[in-house]
Amino acid sequence: MSRTPALMIQGTGSNVGKSVIVAGLCRLLAREGITVMPFKPQNMSNNAAVTSDGGEIGRAQALQAQAAKAPASVHMNPVLLKPQTDVGSQIVVQGKVWGTMKAAEYGARKAELMAPVLESFAKLEAEADLILVEGAGSPAEINLRAGDIANMGFARAANVPVVLCADIDRGGVIASVVGTHALLPPDDLATIHGFFINRFRGDPSLFEDGLHEIEERTGWSGFGVIPWFDQAQDLPAEDVLGLADGDGEGVVIAVPRLGRIANFEDLDPLRMESGIDLRIIEPGAPLPPEADCVILPGSKATMADLAAFKAEGWDIDLAAHVRRGGLVVGLCGGYQMLGRTVADPNGVEGEAGSMTGLGLLDVQTVLAGDKTTRFTKGTARESGAEVSGYEIHLGDTTGEDCARPMLWLDSGPDGAMTVDGRVMGTYMHGVFASDAFRAAFLTQLGARRSVAYRARVEAALDGLADHLDRHLDVDGLLAVARCRQEQ
Repeated sequence: MSRTPALMIQGTGSNVGKSVIVAGLCRLLAREGITVMPFKPQNMSNNAAVTSDGGEIGRAQALQAQAAKAPASVHMNPVLLKPQTDVGSQIVVQGKVWGTMKAAEYGARKAELMAPVLESFAKLEAEADLILVEGAGSPAEINLRAGDIANMGFARAANVPVVLCADIDRGGVIASVVGTHALLPPDDLATIHGFFINRFRGDPSLFEDGLHEIEERTGWSGFGVIPWFDQAQDLPAEDVLGLADGDGEGVVIAVPRLGRIANFEDLDPLRMESGIDLRIIEPGAPLPPEADCVILPGSKATMADLAAFKAEGWDIDLAAHVRRGGLVVGLCGGYQMLGRTVADPNGVEGEAGSMTGLGLLDVQTVLAGDKTTRFTKGTARESGAEVSGYEIHLGDTTGEDCARPMLWLDSGPDGAMTVDGRVMGTYMHGVFASDAFRAAFLTQLGARRSVAYRARVEAALDGLADHLDRHLDVDGLLAVARCRQEQ
């Protein structure tokens, strides 16, 4: 039986660059006229994206779809784990909420999800010339092997060959690859066809001896050494580990790092602006009194993050910021926190109950009903600037300040604003990615827009494709992907 060529990129650990490599390969192959689709069986991230078929997937897979010039689909990431507490997550299957479980319960039940994972993979097979699959974490986490759907469990079930990605920047790269080889059982080892080294600083030829040493100790082929790619910082980060301050200076925008921060790619366009000093405020530090604006980002656990916000004393700092005439913007969960109350009567995000909000907007939120996931567009109420983005939230917000919506969207009025316009909130994600809106917003703060955000992301994807074309044995990787047809 003929199978669609496919290749799975697994890592020797988390955050070794798998998602960026898959995005770059997607763009490289798409430019060559190949219909390529990204796929990740299981992802864990609160950085989610809305899909063309009305569900949600990990932000990294949405970026990979963009790189592949394909509409994002729920089948590109059929299982998404969205952490709500230190021990539990919301489980999204093929774009819709499947349940909320603690880690132990999910571990006992994850094998049930192999069926929808394989179903989604089959749907992509019917549409693609090639599928690039991204693993999660590392296959060497043998304590998680039973019932695995993210790495070797999927690779063997779908008969997809594997190549390992290892990050030399963190050190110990030879041990990480050779150690992975030493830990895996023979049947899993048989699926691995080689490896490549990522994030090398300097002349990659200096690692030739290391590459040969790994080849001799594992019997695997080395497919290249990829130098550090600076332009990767222009791509949306996959998870909160990539959340960082901007490099600009000038107008100060402070963003408190919430424990369950979600959809933080909202901050990327601001981080790129040269006239903006974007500061991520860590727990234990106050909100800076010199801030011109404070942005409350999205949250996967609004009430828990609201309680933590108050425990940090940030509510006092924020009230002082408003008294000084500073601007406040709440995005999704951050918008909900700015109101008078937040109620979760059914315990959908944790324990049932209600909580007093920050009281800076005359609104109240009830976390109930179906989750909203949709693309949307419209205009800003104050500036008239065009905006486009997406909604991905649970709950309904009402109140007096909703009479002054922040945005007029195709779906109706959205958000709220105080009479003086200094405190505002919206459910739209991606609002700052709209260049016209961001320009008007920065003008209000006394800064100028200098970045065409979406064009810059596209340029980074093209640059990444060129970079991989120079430093990876792409023809060798494609030969591995095609060997699936012959089995």
